[in-house]
Amino acid sequence: MAQHNDMGRWGEEQAARYLEAKGYGIMARNWRSGHRDIDIVAHRGGTVVFVEVKTRRSLSLAAPEQAVDARKVRSVVAAAGAFVRSRGIDADVRFDIITVTGEPGAGCDINHIEDAFMPMP
Repeated sequence: MAQHNDMGRWGEEQAARYLEAKGYGIMARNWRSGHRDIDIVAHRGGTVVFVEVKTRRSLSLAAPEQAVDARKVRSVVAAAGAFVRSRGIDADVRFDIITVTGEPGAGCDINHIEDAFMPMP
């Protein structure tokens, strides 16, 4: 498997652990709807949180959250809609980004951006 896939999987694991430590319950990881996916679906306090995780070894090129462009936002929102419908969820929803900077064996920095984006009408 490609090294970037391993890094991404590692970053998602760090993000899930972070969320659990903050009192979130994990509902799903790598949930797919067709070709769209959601990295983590979590919940806390009556809100379902759809989390896009971006992992980078360093911040030398650009902030990881900058990789979440308008196309990615549309994809995550569409997948979230499918998730809500498939589970019959009637709750508030939120879209967050978690960035993980570092690498296995060397630790990491985690930045949790709540309400990172809103669905476009």
